[in-house]
Amino acid sequence: MYLYVDKMEGLKRVPEQLQEIFGTPQAVMTMVVTEEKKLARADAADIMKAIRENGFYLQMPPAKEEYMLDLYKTPTEGKY
Repeated sequence: MYLYVDKMEGLKRVPEQLQEIFGTPQAVMTMVVTEEKKLARADAADIMKAIRENGFYLQMPPAKEEYMLDLYKTPTEGKY
């Protein structure tokens, strides 16, 4: 999970409840986001809008597809 924030504001506008659930943040990278910026799992324009309006953008990991769940089972539970 990734939490995007404005570098100048930091976590000031991130709700306390979210900070408690999120845990201790660890800076991973600093980047300039523009609407033209291509990102792997999020739309840059959506990120910018959320930061402007809410002070943050929370990117969750992709949902696991039902057919992929067998990959997460122990070998004795898998269907072969």
